[in-house]
Amino acid sequence: MTDDEFETEFTKTSSKGQIVIPSKIRKKLNIGSGSLLAITAQDDLIILKKVSSNISSKDMMTLKLIEEAWEDIDKGKYKVRSKNEFFKEFREW
Repeated sequence: MTDDEFETEFTKTSSKGQIVIPSKIRKKLNIGSGSLLAITAQDDLIILKKVSSNISSKDMMTLKLIEEAWEDIDKGKYKVRSKNEFFKEFREW
């Protein structure tokens, strides 16, 4: 698997609304107990981003870009991309 590819994993919510991040993804992103994650959602899409406890300006820019992307989608401005193109661009954010 190359950096341009991604693995899809599935998880379920608990009765308390909690989710488990699959171990392959936790290991890949070095997510452990107490790791800080930013979350955003629109319609049925949820995005999690690992961030440090001191949110960097790069992380803030990423969150701002996601917010702007939601606005563009709401306005009908968007590009159709393949899964690999989407995740390649998402990683570059």
